[in-house]
Amino acid sequence: MPALNHPRPHTETLANGLRVTLRHAPDLKRSAAALRVAAGSHDVPLAWPGLAHFIEHLLFLGTERFPSGQGLMAYVQGHGGQVNARTSERTTDFFFELPPQTLAGGLERLSDMLAHPRMNLDDQLREREVLQAEFVAWSQDAAAQQQLALFNGLAAAHPLRAFHAGNRDSLPVPQPEFQQALKDFYQRFYQTGQMTLSLAGPQTIDELRTMAEAFSAAIAIAEKAPQAIPTALMDSSDNSYQQVSESRLDLLFTFEALPESSPEALAFLCHWLNAAKPGGLLDKLQKRGLAGSLKAAPLYQFAGQTLLHIEFKLLANATPAAIREQLMDWLEFFAAQQNWSGLREEYAALLQRQQQVSGALQLAQRDTEQLGTELSEQGVAALKDILKQIGAVDNFSGEWQLPAPNPFLRSEAPAANAGLIRGQTSAHRGLRTFAQDRSRGRRERSSMQFSTALPGNTDEGAIYLRWRLDSAPDSRLQSSLENHLQPLREDARQAGVDFSFSAAGNEWLLKMTGLQEPMPTVLEHALTALTKIDADFPQTEPKSPALIPIRQLLKVLPERCLENSAVSADLPQLWSNAGWDGLAIGLSAQTQAAMGVALSRIPGVADNQLTPPPSINSQHVWNTVDTGSSEHALLLFCPTATQEISDEAEWRLLAHLIQTPFYQRLRVELQLGYAVFSGLRQINGQTGLLFGVQSPSVAAADLLEHIQHFLNELGDLIQGLDDATYLAQRQALADQFDNHALPNVQAAELLWQAKLAGHSSDYLTQLPEAILKIDRQVLLAAAQRLNNAEGGWRGLASEACPGAPWQGAK
Repeated sequence: MPALNHPRPHTETLANGLRVTLRHAPDLKRSAAALRVAAGSHDVPLAWPGLAHFIEHLLFLGTERFPSGQGLMAYVQGHGGQVNARTSERTTDFFFELPPQTLAGGLERLSDMLAHPRMNLDDQLREREVLQAEFVAWSQDAAAQQQLALFNGLAAAHPLRAFHAGNRDSLPVPQPEFQQALKDFYQRFYQTGQMTLSLAGPQTIDELRTMAEAFSAAIAIAEKAPQAIPTALMDSSDNSYQQVSESRLDLLFTFEALPESSPEALAFLCHWLNAAKPGGLLDKLQKRGLAGSLKAAPLYQFAGQTLLHIEFKLLANATPAAIREQLMDWLEFFAAQQNWSGLREEYAALLQRQQQVSGALQLAQRDTEQLGTELSEQGVAALKDILKQIGAVDNFSGEWQLPAPNPFLRSEAPAANAGLIRGQTSAHRGLRTFAQDRSRGRRERSSMQFSTALPGNTDEGAIYLRWRLDSAPDSRLQSSLENHLQPLREDARQAGVDFSFSAAGNEWLLKMTGLQEPMPTVLEHALTALTKIDADFPQTEPKSPALIPIRQLLKVLPERCLENSAVSADLPQLWSNAGWDGLAIGLSAQTQAAMGVALSRIPGVADNQLTPPPSINSQHVWNTVDTGSSEHALLLFCPTATQEISDEAEWRLLAHLIQTPFYQRLRVELQLGYAVFSGLRQINGQTGLLFGVQSPSVAAADLLEHIQHFLNELGDLIQGLDDATYLAQRQALADQFDNHALPNVQAAELLWQAKLAGHSSDYLTQLPEAILKIDRQVLLAAAQRLNNAEGGWRGLASEACPGAPWQGAK
């Protein structure tokens, strides 16, 4: 495994009191900023619940220098980045990721919105309605209410028991007292002494420091304001409590006065508690019919206080007492392992792997948390203190085992001959490396293509395997397969490989991204697991956590874009008739050679002639989805009329130009809902514009009318751009596909979608060239084709078909 670049960031405190962490990572293709303000919902005066979250929202409404259409959100989205913010109990976080050359512009906008917020009453009243809509959805969300109920065993005076969401009643905007509280909170906490800025990117430390200094120049200077220490977590001397429902047991442990290193100790403990390995806690609970799963995680940590939550999904024979007895016995076994030297070694290896595959934003956020890459000696001492407070002493009675080492964390020996694929037979002559087959045409006709669109000399790669089935897999079979793969997925994730196995219609997709070194072994294990699952799968589909309506629609959208087919639960039959093809991206010759055994075990029949997905040209197809909610949700997907790259380029430029105006119109001006978005989406090789809205009060048919009205004005929007702005926006979009700025995971997904659409391997070169050829008249014609629904429109909503020209899906 290659050595890590600067595993520890540079940290310092600037002269004005701003604490900064700066990470120079030359291999990153993006840069990121994560700003943490030491103030959250528990720092708000009791009279004004939700005030901290309200301020977070207000800061994004634009400033005099950067109005909303030019502010941070619009800027980041315009450069193909990502941006968000989050208010927690004691912190508020702002974070974004951008191409390196645009990081300074993002920091300039973040600084301005923090230093010069526009908080006029009209803006506040509009934004309060957004929080009200969020509050209504939160109040109706069973999972959110269940999470809130976990705090019911705590002391009544502790702020975790209080209301913090914020709504129309708790935020009386017109009242002078509220305005004074808003001003006081902002002035006390939004200053340099309360802030930590983490920057990560390929820039040098000196370049990052210069940007940090420029960011802080406009921020008010003050010393750190102390945050009040809350009352004890428990009223009594007890340090734990439990909650029991029909299918779930929640155990909660409280801790007081833990040392500063306790977060790393708890992360270490939870990692091994969650390990689904033979001889461990979950393994024994499953074998005894007590619990099907467990999840341990800290719910709250501040000033030495911690609330540890362990959730068990109960099985038929379960009793809370039996589960707690096994848990305590395992904790006593764990406490007896002295300094956990072997577990610490593996834990350090997996943390280093995770850091190696982390993007700029993940690294910046990790640096903000000040997390190390191992369990330190101070962490060991804290862990012993935690186990002591739980009551775990060296007095276990069960036959427990330490988790077996993760097989994917060990480096594989180099292949003897990188020019040959191990295990290849005459039946697999199409599975060739680029070294073996220099004929581009022949290479692109094989069922497994090894793409050279990305260089193979980096740590990362990607593998896609698709099967076209005669029938759609039964949902219970699909759930069983996903559950069967879960332990393997976790081992792979720890080793730096993310993989998923998903179904859409009559297709299966196995997708792997991350470090290429372990990929051949992970792929081999995954294929073996997929073909050797027990025929006996659960007759009832396990319940998944409830999703909000708009997320439910997004989840089923790919399936609705495929033709419906008969459903089958016969796994051997599904595999025997399956046709497969695949794409491997960015793999070195050595990794390609190591894939031979895995490729020889792919079930089904190699098929490089799989048909493209069906089109709905000129049709208006409506899909009604029962979301089980009183909220209204709508997705509108508008595919291109053809698979030509020129059509895709035009759709991408339309999506780029309308993203901010669409949000501004429906979310800010019309206040239709709180989940409002638009963008380009590729589904099974089909490129389309996707619009989404969730609203507590506006029906789907009316939401559709608002979207159509917006689209009807696209011509005016395009004509209203001056030449300089049009050219700059077009160039900014084309720059997003530059190989030096495009993260490997995103590039791999683009190449896979290009393969499904039938494009050639130089797609990533052709696409930005096509974007730069789009003049204003061409884009106006594309907008007209969009409004004419030449590629068809597909609607997904929680309500019935609105009538002509819409027709219900068959």
